[in-house]
Amino acid sequence: MANLRALVKRRKAVRNIRKITRTMELIATARFKKALDRATEADAYTRKIAELAADLSKNAGEVSHPLLVTRPVKKSLLLVITANRGLCGGYNGSIIREAMVAVRSYKERNIPFELEVSGRRGIGFFRFQGIARSKEYTQFEDKPAFSEVDTLASRYIDLYISGQIDEVKVAYMKFINAARQQVALETLLPLSSMAVETRKPGTASAAGSAKVDYEFQPDAGEILAELVPAALKVRLFKCFLDAAVSEQIARRVAMKSATENAGDLIKEITRLYNRTRQANITKEISELIGGSEALK
Repeated sequence: MANLRALVKRRKAVRNIRKITRTMELIATARFKKALDRATEADAYTRKIAELAADLSKNAGEVSHPLLVTRPVKKSLLLVITANRGLCGGYNGSIIREAMVAVRSYKERNIPFELEVSGRRGIGFFRFQGIARSKEYTQFEDKPAFSEVDTLASRYIDLYISGQIDEVKVAYMKFINAARQQVALETLLPLSSMAVETRKPGTASAAGSAKVDYEFQPDAGEILAELVPAALKVRLFKCFLDAAVSEQIARRVAMKSATENAGDLIKEITRLYNRTRQANITKEISELIGGSEALK
């Protein structure tokens, strides 16, 4: 039979753990709502500016922008967006697996690449695997700032235009809705197909649904020079917003499951405690009866 004192201690420990997981679930729920509002507000703007940039580039005649030009990939850059903390189910693991598929693909094709990792979980994994990282970021929490993403995107633009890299990919958890998040490996640069990737499923693009004639003032080159980099920055910012809200959803689900499992374990320990206590009482009564009979 189990020791009653050990069962009491174990039940108390599980109750304490349940309090912690319940608190973490509530915190994740509050953060999720705030992150969801930011991601939802940025979604429409991101899609529209991407479609507008693609539409204008098609109607600009011979005028183009370096970020829209596709060229053979001689060197690539991979950005992996993970979380700084764990306890969020398979969130980090799914992103890392997708990133490793891209890393193995680069190695098989003998394409040089730079790896940049955001989040301590991803940094720790790639450090353990011995895979070199050119940049590491830990400042992007559940409230990524556009100014920080702007600096990151500006550096990517400079590297791409100067020809130091020919491709920029990002691995992250894409937010679709509150019930569905999907790990994604998307191409940030070049931006030639950005309208297709940012368009809502089942909807036609602005360029595909109707022919629109534009008049460019002062000229198409200056307008594209402002609009195309802005589209990239907003799109990268949306990736970080999606990652933030997806992380909180995953943590909320994981902590809710842990809280429910702790409750089931407490019930099981309580039943075992009651059975053990009843058996001990029965045993003591039997010993008393046997002792009294022996004294007669």
